[in-house]
Amino acid sequence: MLFSSNVFLYFYIPIVLALYFITPRKARNVVLFLVSLFFYGWGEPVYVLLMVATIALNYICGAIIHSRKAAQRSAKAALIVGVVLNIAILGFFKYATFLMESLQALLPMVKLPIPEISLPIGISFYVFQSMSYIIDVYRDDAPVQKNPITFGTYVTLFPQLIAGPIVRYADVAQQLQHRREKLETFASGIRLFVVGLAKKVLLANQMGALWEFLQGQSGALAAWVGIAAYALQLYFDFSGYSDMAIGLGRLFGFEFLINFNYPYISKSVTDFWRRWHISLSTWFKEYVYIPLGGNRKGLPRQILNLLVVWGLTGLWHGASWNFLLWGLYYGILLIIEKVFLLKVLEKLPAVLRHIYSIFAVLLGWALFFFEDMTKLGAFFTRLFSFTATGEAALLHMAAYVPLFAVAVIAATPLGKCLWAKGEGKTWHSWLALAGAAVLLLLCVAVLVSQSYNPFIYFRF
Repeated sequence: MLFSSNVFLYFYIPIVLALYFITPRKARNVVLFLVSLFFYGWGEPVYVLLMVATIALNYICGAIIHSRKAAQRSAKAALIVGVVLNIAILGFFKYATFLMESLQALLPMVKLPIPEISLPIGISFYVFQSMSYIIDVYRDDAPVQKNPITFGTYVTLFPQLIAGPIVRYADVAQQLQHRREKLETFASGIRLFVVGLAKKVLLANQMGALWEFLQGQSGALAAWVGIAAYALQLYFDFSGYSDMAIGLGRLFGFEFLINFNYPYISKSVTDFWRRWHISLSTWFKEYVYIPLGGNRKGLPRQILNLLVVWGLTGLWHGASWNFLLWGLYYGILLIIEKVFLLKVLEKLPAVLRHIYSIFAVLLGWALFFFEDMTKLGAFFTRLFSFTATGEAALLHMAAYVPLFAVAVIAATPLGKCLWAKGEGKTWHSWLALAGAAVLLLLCVAVLVSQSYNPFIYFRF
């Protein structure tokens, strides 16, 4: 288990900031590296060595690729070894048990050993980051990092270590060595961190509670409201973590790219995936889809490439058949849109396109949530049934109407647009400070009464 929210807020962050800013600038990466290892080791003491081994592997591969650029075969061999070993590490810890259980189901007459392997927190994120480094060095898209501590800082940086966003080395290479912390950036980082915390504590957790209650209720209305609540929970949970990570990064002089851009205002599935988990979509595009040929080798090959990418995207989220189905579901929808549906959608009113997009995404989240195929089938039956919802469920949903409305509005850029109109005015900065203070107090009040409630994407 990682730090509790209170320990993280009241002790870890203040101590780390104090250590960081009293340390001479040249040694600040050392501080970040050590405190990030401590942060990870608090929750995963056994797997700190795995992370250090991953850092060493990719640092050495990057150095060999850089030094052997003239000998193309040697550089390529180092790249292949690095990628294979990274995938092997991720595959063993994340998929070995799933693979053996699947084989056992196919071969019930053979007694196969089923390994019990606990999943290291955040392994999907830091392995992908590490792989992007050696690939970018090989492509000359990023400079080689000769300092192992600086490279280790990139891999372990605690603000986004556990659940992203996935940061490409090329995007932070300069910042790792030449960043400058500024008071204005520090202040904006605090505000963004508080906004992310509020998303998690005040919205995501409440929507999760509604979804948990409605799962056991009968009727189509309860099912649709429930899956909509789960969709909002996922968005505020994950985008909240991303906001917190970006905000914390700013405290130390880093600027990470945004990971969410109001995905629920999308008018197609294609548009949704340009806005949702942007760092993961970009990673698969840059390192899988384009190397496979992208859209350069004709439509049949493009369709195959999309199916491969989205099958892998599904499996990246978890070692379960429902995640594979979820990925392929989106792959097929994106192919249909690519072939003809986008042209049809362009002719429809915006509201109809939006309804289509939300409908498709909500069905996708049902696939995402239910790992048990029997429960998944039962839930889909409820979604499209004509059975009535019980009085208890109706009363429970009615109590959530105000919060649900706030969550829906907060998932749109309305608030951001209204806020932007006041930029440059004297009252704007004071209101921002007061708003952040109020949100923080509300979050603290809620956290006092809540038990440990980790971010959903910790398990990926």
